Amino acid sequence: MNRIPFPDMAYPLVAILRGLKPEETEAVVGSLIEAGFTAIEIPLNSPDPFRSIEIAAKLAPAHCLIGAGTVLTVEDVERLDGAGGRLMVSPNVEPDVIRAAAARGIVTLPGVFTPTEALAAAKAGATGLKFFPANVLGPSGITAIRAVLPKDLTIAAVGGVSDKNFREYIDAGITAFGLGSSLYKPGMSASEVSERAQLAIAAYDAALAK
Repeated sequence: MNRIPFPDMAYPLVAILRGLKPEETEAVVGSLIEAGFTAIEIPLNSPDPFRSIEIAAKLAPAHCLIGAGTVLTVEDVERLDGAGGRLMVSPNVEPDVIRAAAARGIVTLPGVFTPTEALAAAKAGATGLKFFPANVLGPSGITAIRAVLPKDLTIAAVGGVSDKNFREYIDAGITAFGLGSSLYKPGMSASEVSERAQLAIAAYDAALAK
């Protein structure tokens, strides 16, 4: 099984822009990239999400990973690919969806909570796993499940994770994170998002340095 690798990133932080509108995309995504973010997820329950993904994908440098969250169907994957997205994040494990994305060279991060879900996603060829809600499992819970998983899987913690608690997860060897409401909420200006993004990156650096 060939697993699409997660690209090397200075900051393996995925910005989750739930609720982003197409007319806001250029300014908000631009501010995130300028701050140092290179992975951006626009959930499909946002207004006109594929249009926003297309705008973001055209704007972003080649090394940036732009894609969709809340991907539930193979049809969603096809539309994501057509919009230029290279990242697929889902709230669940649907093997057909994971395989369809991988066949198109798209990085996949399905959502998991249990060992059964994690192993099923790994078997389907997922790039990595989005442990959600991470704050319920905690670093120790995720670490316990990691013991039975393939070593080449990227492990990301999402849900209740922010610049306030990076250190707890990094100490457990978890270094990839999805940041949602701590980074962006609908209606925020690009400057507000930029300020939060810079704080998140500074906190990540500080957590790694300790």
